[in-house]
Amino acid sequence: MRSWYAIRARAEGAEVSIYDEIGAYGVSAKSFLDEIGALPGEAPLTLRLNSPGGSVFDAVAIYNALKRRAGPVSVWIDGIAASAASYVAMAGDEVVMPENAFLMIHDPSGVVFGSADDMRAMAEALDKIKSSLVAGYAAKSGGSEDDIAALMAKETWLDAAEAVDLGFADRLAEPVRIAARFDIGRFRNAPPALADATAEITDPEGDTGDDGAAGVDVPESPADATEDVDPPPPEAPDPGPAAIRAAALAHAAAVIDLCALAGLPLQARRFLDAGASLDEVRAALLAARADATPEVTALHPQPGRTADARPWGEVIARTFKPRG
Repeated sequence: MRSWYAIRARAEGAEVSIYDEIGAYGVSAKSFLDEIGALPGEAPLTLRLNSPGGSVFDAVAIYNALKRRAGPVSVWIDGIAASAASYVAMAGDEVVMPENAFLMIHDPSGVVFGSADDMRAMAEALDKIKSSLVAGYAAKSGGSEDDIAALMAKETWLDAAEAVDLGFADRLAEPVRIAARFDIGRFRNAPPALADATAEITDPEGDTGDDGAAGVDVPESPADATEDVDPPPPEAPDPGPAAIRAAALAHAAAVIDLCALAGLPLQARRFLDAGASLDEVRAALLAARADATPEVTALHPQPGRTADARPWGEVIARTFKPRG
């Protein structure tokens, strides 16, 4: 299974790389935390980041686990630490950024389908999450919580020098080549220089080299590698996080439209929670309508429908059919 992180043994301690979206590919933070927990607690740990973010809940769990470690934690931002990944970076006793790296902080966001109460519950949860994130950023940077909250509300991108000036990073390193696989177009305020850099992919075949980080020249870490722990096997190219998210939203919209067309809009959430396919949704809606609607003959047409109107079941059966 493809993973968004890798762990390597070093002469002293271990090196952890997060070069993808946190929580992607069905791999939750639990797997990450189990592996980190198996490392000697006093051993030094180097965390390398080049990530667009991901699950904020996973990021908070990773941050807390790293802060609990007795041994020193060094964080190297090898390209981008955006969104939830920037919060993980705050767990470092030392945060190092190459001169052309970027760090981004913004307000947490989420998607919810349901009633007004569901919407309000989501808004309250996001407010609580933001408060937690603000406290973590403030603890590392020494900045005021009000100032940090304002930076998050604007989706603020910081280059390495700005991050050091504001206390989010501790020192600069030599520049690296940034050519990330992920799409930064989803962000509102991504710097043009970063967009240009990530567009210049110099390795179209996806060769990750010895360090496993496609498109990133990684500077030497403080410790020399001795062996790799469970190196990941070569994987077929996967769709990017933006494509995965777009497909999920399109599926949710199709389910909601089908349920509304069937006159059963409240069923949409049940289908989405169950992960039902569109074919399964159509079949369930047809069955529900068959049970609820009395048989109507040609002599007693349905109110509001013309005699030549297509049956409701045919409409549903033809709606949102997959196309080859």
